[in-house]
Amino acid sequence: MGSCAGSFKKDRTETTETIAISGAFALYPMVVQWSEDFRKIHPEVRFNISAGGAGKGIADVLSGMVDIGLVSRDIHPEEFEKGGYLINVANDAVVATFNSNNPAVDNILRRGLTKREFVKIFVEGDVHRWSQLPGISADYDMHVYVRSDAAGAAETWAKFLDCSQEDLSGIGVFGDPGQAQAIMRDPLSIGFSNLNYVYSLKDRLPQPNVQIIPVDWNENGKIDPEEFFYQHLDSLNNAIGDGRYPSPPARTLGFLFHGRPENKTLLAFIEYILSPEGQARLPENGYVKLSEETVAAELKKIQ
Repeated sequence: MGSCAGSFKKDRTETTETIAISGAFALYPMVVQWSEDFRKIHPEVRFNISAGGAGKGIADVLSGMVDIGLVSRDIHPEEFEKGGYLINVANDAVVATFNSNNPAVDNILRRGLTKREFVKIFVEGDVHRWSQLPGISADYDMHVYVRSDAAGAAETWAKFLDCSQEDLSGIGVFGDPGQAQAIMRDPLSIGFSNLNYVYSLKDRLPQPNVQIIPVDWNENGKIDPEEFFYQHLDSLNNAIGDGRYPSPPARTLGFLFHGRPENKTLLAFIEYILSPEGQARLPENGYVKLSEETVAAELKKIQ
């Protein structure tokens, strides 16, 4: 298994093995679910899973600290040069969020924001009051929240805005849970998050005090019916699947290995995730399945 062999360990008993995983908050809940499913088939396998952001997952796997790094952004050329080996496992997206108690909530949902307006807010800092957006009379400060850690969500959002994560400016918050809480607490907030920290899996509606800002893709100053699919997690996931919510900010989530995985248990875990049973777990947990063509391509990488 290449240099991952140092972190893929057999426990004290000869028949028990541990798979160590760290990385993207976006993929963490899904990997916990997959690991529980896999243990029903392979009870001899244990998992040690932690979330710390895609940057940490990549650093951990390339240094041999874990077997799998969870990634929610593109892999950089230098990371491939260091031995990174990527297997894609799911699709999701990053969305812009604000507090549902914002005094201008109805106008914001009606007009949405254009990509250029997002650039003025998150990159250029030219828009710092809500009333600077045409059609919004509520004259309040705009509190911009961004990620303070090396995050796939931030890099994906920055890629959508044609810049890098370092170009995003605002109040830095660590981790997806912290970012989501900041939006929930602050009526004048604006930020971005992974889907699984925006919607509740119980009713598949946005979390309390949170709304998603629709993107005015055709820049006509209003959200047309074909541009509004955020009211329900499944309607947004359908839009991701058919391309109405394009990439970026939609994206592919993956497992990064240090070299092509060869350990039989790791391979069995990947094969389960790419199986119809493993992929069927994605929609119910708020993610989008890979296409059949993508699944076939990813399986070919480990054959």
